[in-house]
Amino acid sequence: MKVANEIITCLVSNDIETLFGIPGKQSLPLNESISERDDIEFVMARHETAVSHQAWGYAETSGKLAATVVIPGPGDMNAMNGLKNALNDCTPLVHIAVETEPEIRGGDGIHETPPDTYDNVVKENVTVETPQSTVAELQRAIDVARTPPMGPVRVGIPKNFLKMDVELAEPGETERRSVATAPGTKVERAADLLADASAPIVIAGGGVRASNASDELRRVAERLEAPVVLTYKGKAVFPDDHELAGGVLCGATGTAQKALIAESDAALAVGTDLDAVTMQHWTIDIPSDLVHVTLEASDVGRGYEPAVGIVADAEQTLEALDDALADRSIDGTGGERARAARDAVDDRLSALRAVTDAPLTSVSALEAIREGTPRDAIVAVDAGGFRLWGLLTFPTYEPRKYVNPGSWATMGSGLPSAIGAKKANPDQDVVALTGDGGLLMCLHELHTLVGEGIDVTVVVLNNSDYAIISEEAGRNYRMEPGEYGWESAPVSYATVAEGLGLEAMRAETTDDVAATVAEAIDSEGPTLVEIPTDPAEPQASVFMNE
Repeated sequence: MKVANEIITCLVSNDIETLFGIPGKQSLPLNESISERDDIEFVMARHETAVSHQAWGYAETSGKLAATVVIPGPGDMNAMNGLKNALNDCTPLVHIAVETEPEIRGGDGIHETPPDTYDNVVKENVTVETPQSTVAELQRAIDVARTPPMGPVRVGIPKNFLKMDVELAEPGETERRSVATAPGTKVERAADLLADASAPIVIAGGGVRASNASDELRRVAERLEAPVVLTYKGKAVFPDDHELAGGVLCGATGTAQKALIAESDAALAVGTDLDAVTMQHWTIDIPSDLVHVTLEASDVGRGYEPAVGIVADAEQTLEALDDALADRSIDGTGGERARAARDAVDDRLSALRAVTDAPLTSVSALEAIREGTPRDAIVAVDAGGFRLWGLLTFPTYEPRKYVNPGSWATMGSGLPSAIGAKKANPDQDVVALTGDGGLLMCLHELHTLVGEGIDVTVVVLNNSDYAIISEEAGRNYRMEPGEYGWESAPVSYATVAEGLGLEAMRAETTDDVAATVAEAIDSEGPTLVEIPTDPAEPQASVFMNE
C-alpha cells in the first residue's frame, strides 16, 4: 500500500472533499494521489497563513471537518496562526504537516523544526513514528478533532514515508467520545432557578453553533421569555430580528446591554466560557443566580461563580432544560426588555448612521452593505476596528451564515475564510467583509479567487489607516492623530483587484453601496467592492461606553 494514496483515501472516507494547502516538493506525493481521483480536490492558496484560515472558514460555515497540508518548517509555522485561531474557536481541523525524516531529525535538515514546537497551538500534536502507523495515526487525529470540545489536530508525517509502499496498520472502528447528558438533578436545579426568576436572561456563545443547538436555544428563551445576548463568537446563533434579541457582548458592548444583564435576576450562560474578551475582563455584572453550561470543566468558576455549573453539550442540555421547563408557569417581559436595549443602541448610533456620503462611517457603510446582501448569504468577517461595529450593527439570522474570529482576533482571516466558506457551500452567495488593514495582510488571496475560479464578493472598507491603533495612540499616548495611517500613500484596491483579474467596483454613498454590493453579488466570478470610510470616526469600544 502506498502511504500517500492511503492518506488521501483515509481523508475521503471521513467525508473530507477538499484539502487546502500550498504544494511543495515534500508534499507532492499527496498532490499526485489527489490528481488521480475525482472525489477530493486540492485548493492552492498563495501563502500558508491563508491555508489554515481557509480551512477554518470551511469548517465554521459547514460544521464539517476541514483538512490542510503544508511543507515542513516555514509552511508549518506560517499555518500556526490559523491553527491557534481554530483552537480558540473549537473548530475541527486536521492539519497534515510533512515532517523531516526521522533519521535526519536533530541534524538541522532543510526546514526542520522540532515537532513539539506546535504543541500549544493545537488540541493534540501527533508525530507519526513509523510508515506502517501513518493511517492509524491519521484516523486517531481525525477522531480527536471531531470529539467535543472540537479543535485542530496536527499530524506530522515524515516526508520519506509518503513514497513508501508498505503494509499499513488498519485502524479499527473508533468509538468517538460523546459528552454525557447533563445530570438530571443539575437540570432540575437550573430549571427551578430560571423559572422562579422575574427577569431572566440568556447569554449564548459559539458552543451553541458547534452543537447545532440554535433551535433548542430559541425554544428555551421563548419559554423563559428571556432576552438573548450573544457573545461575539456566538453572533448569529440567535436571529437578530427575533423580539428577544438583546445584542452582542464584545469589546464594544455599551451601557444598554450591560444594564440588561446586570438588572436581570437570573442568567443562563450556554456554549460560552465567559472569557475575558466577551466579559470585558469580567467587569460586566452577571446575576449571582447563574447557570453556566460549557464543555470545558476548567471554564466553570473562572471569572464568575455559578449557582449551577453543568459540563455538557449545549444541545443536550438545552433539550433537557426545555423539557424541565415545559410544565412551569412563566410570565416574563423579555420582549420589552430586549427592545429597550436595542432601541438604546439605535439611538446611540443615530449620528453615525446619518453620514451618507464619503467618507462613510463604518456604521453607515455596514448598514448599507447589509441592505445589498441577501439574507441567506454567508458573510465572512475579518478582524479590525470595523468588526466591532459590525457585531453591533450588522444583522445576522442563521448560525453558520456569519463567521468571525474569536479571541485570537487575527487580522487577514476574512478573505481566506470566505474562500473556505465558498468551497463548503458552493451554491451560496459568499461575501468577505474586510478592512484595508486586514486585506493588506492577505492581499495575495485575491489571486487565489481568480486562479481557483472561486466566486466570492470581497467588500473592503478603506480608511487608509490602522485606525483602531491610531485612535488609541492619539488618545492615551503622545502621538499624532492618524499616527499609523497611510493617507499619503493611498492604495486603490479596485486597481489592485483588476490587476489580479477580478471585476472591481467602487461605491461612495450609502445608496450606491447597497446597489453596488447587490450588483457584485449577482455578477459572475469574484468581485471586489471598495468603500472609502472615515479614519477619524470614533472607535466602537470607546464610543459605546461614553
